[in-house]
Amino acid sequence: MSSLQCSVQLSVRPSRCLVDEKLTILVHSAPPSAHLTLRAFHRCEDGHGWEAYAHYLTDVAGSFSATKDPSLGGTYTGVEQMGLFWSIRPVPGSPPGLRMRKKNVQIPMEFTISLYQDHLSDFVDRVPLASQVLERWYVAPGVLRTPVTDQELTATLFLPAGPGPFPAILDLWGGGGQLVEYRAALFASHGFAAMALDYMTPKITLETGKMVDNTYFEKAFAFLQRHPWVLAERVAMLGLSFGVSVTLKMAAYSRVVKPRCVVSISGSHVQPVEGTIADILSYFDQNGHKAQLNDKNEAIMRTLLLPIPTDPAFKVDMGRVQCPLLVVAGEDDQNWPACESAEDMKKMMEHAGNVHLLSVASYPKAGHLLEPPYSPHTRVSSFRSVGTREKLTALWGGECAAHSLAQEDAWKKTLDFLRHHLYA
Repeated sequence: MSSLQCSVQLSVRPSRCLVDEKLTILVHSAPPSAHLTLRAFHRCEDGHGWEAYAHYLTDVAGSFSATKDPSLGGTYTGVEQMGLFWSIRPVPGSPPGLRMRKKNVQIPMEFTISLYQDHLSDFVDRVPLASQVLERWYVAPGVLRTPVTDQELTATLFLPAGPGPFPAILDLWGGGGQLVEYRAALFASHGFAAMALDYMTPKITLETGKMVDNTYFEKAFAFLQRHPWVLAERVAMLGLSFGVSVTLKMAAYSRVVKPRCVVSISGSHVQPVEGTIADILSYFDQNGHKAQLNDKNEAIMRTLLLPIPTDPAFKVDMGRVQCPLLVVAGEDDQNWPACESAEDMKKMMEHAGNVHLLSVASYPKAGHLLEPPYSPHTRVSSFRSVGTREKLTALWGGECAAHSLAQEDAWKKTLDFLRHHLYA
């Protein structure tokens, strides 16, 4: 063991926290002007390894802080307090098209933060000077996870700690299907009852082979309203990607679903209004070959919905929306025409006289997959939408640093919006 290994000190605080909390990483007791590398490593639930690293130079006292001092190279540069997390990527040699997603929110994401001598990019057979393991959670202490046992709904309800009842959020993900829980769990950690709903591959779809209709979402919304720990008049809907199509359609046309407010992330109001989910998926399946491909053979799916059609039969009538609406869009979204759709929605609402209900958060150089803050940026991944025949290499868009900044700001705006309209 070298003398440097004996003397150098690595501090990461807090060692256990929520995924949207910032960390303080300090190094001290190293030689002055030393070249050191910080590395974060995570092995996700599918067994793949992910890493990020940054090069630092100690000061005259032999110290540096990831909060105040710049990275001189690595997977990010500059002063980036959470750069080791948002710039994390699959380790060299990993299969292409990976995307990091938490499956079991009841266990934490474990990251090993290590410090190495010299400025490195290859860590094979390298012995760290110091290491620390930390836990990052989607569920705060006391949050209750309850699988919904209704025979038709496929959902999970998360209830915050403390005395209820609580305002609630019905959380809809996109076209990939399956029950995705981590965002709802994080909302519950911030004081909202949140129900993650699988509407693409629920039990009734798997048993009958038929996609759900509007009554499925109305039943889910009513389930939340009736729950004894939910404030019935303070239920919001939040959709991402394909989930936006469902959310806006319900808010505009349903006689049952009357949300207190709506959040739309990376989605569009463009759809055959009289059609079902099966009809929309069939459209994508039949027209998927029309999607443009870039020089890397990556599918640019947004091209299927551009230009925005003028036929009102293919657009949700935004003049019918009678609750506050937050639209979050990345200007480099290559999957849905979110920004173009937001502009068209604004024009429709101005014409109808309800544009005062609309708030838009638009982010330059941000892509489609706007996740909770400090999640890794995924520009491209393998993807198969429910109902499609082929697995695509989907281009989601975004530049890593700008996208990550957008995620942090959009999450803050989303929480502020929900707190204002559900708690006020």
